[in-house]
Amino acid sequence: MVSSAGAEKPSELGEFLRTRRARLRPEDVGLTTYGSRRRVPGLRREELSQLAGVSITYYTRLEQGQSRNVSDEVLDAIARALRLDGDEHAHLRNLARPGRPAKGRPAERFERVRPAVGRLIAAMADVPAVVVGLRNEVLAWNPLGHALLAGHLDAAAPDSPSARPNLSRLLFLDARTRELYPCWETEARAQVAFLRLAAGRHQEDRQLAEVIGELSMKSAEFAALWSRHPVHDCLFGTKEFHHPVVGDLALDFEALPLPEASGHRMLLFSAVPGSSSEAGLRLLAASAAASGWAPGWTSAGREPVED
Repeated sequence: MVSSAGAEKPSELGEFLRTRRARLRPEDVGLTTYGSRRRVPGLRREELSQLAGVSITYYTRLEQGQSRNVSDEVLDAIARALRLDGDEHAHLRNLARPGRPAKGRPAERFERVRPAVGRLIAAMADVPAVVVGLRNEVLAWNPLGHALLAGHLDAAAPDSPSARPNLSRLLFLDARTRELYPCWETEARAQVAFLRLAAGRHQEDRQLAEVIGELSMKSAEFAALWSRHPVHDCLFGTKEFHHPVVGDLALDFEALPLPEASGHRMLLFSAVPGSSSEAGLRLLAASAAASGWAPGWTSAGREPVED
């Protein structure tokens, strides 16, 4: 890819490979150096091509985004040479062989939650539950999920596509959400790593690109993290919260992909039985119930209306 000024413009694939070369030293991979001054951090292109068993010319074209027919064998060899983990290896494949949108593809539509999924999370009165789309926007939540993650926002916001909260936007651009996470930097790294994976999987998605562009312009912290090209899909773990209503909580979470291959996920949170976090979650559930709000999914399968 070349800019109008004639200078090489780094591709997403090239940026990713360069960040992974930079984190490895020759001695880390068994290469001998002879004290020559190195102008680049980490492995040079020719060193990586040697380790992967491909020609320097071929590897250079790949890093410049000029090779679209790379084989699995070559990508696997490069992944091994760079010591990529499973998420990084999958990301490498997505970037090296992006899917092409079908001809005549209709304009992007706002995503919807299946009514059965909405009714399911509405029935989980004691479990914070949130359904997010591939761009990390909230498609639906139950009262406790709303109270946990964004009680200061309109509970009915996910019903309107133009007003839907986006968890990544909230984390970087909303002061009250930032205060919710005592380990904000850890959460921020995880969010950026998830968006990197999503961007690799859905390279044609214009709305996802707009979310990333907005965050890059409005948050210097996001831009700095994005430039490091982190890649990680965190499907379970523990999150700490400093909640404005019930105080400190330590909750286990599960991110469950929904089966229709839409990129939708169900986020579920739970507390260790007998812990102070369980008591706090009960108190938050009582507060949410007292608000009187109930999601529309409890009625006859109502779907959000497109704006």
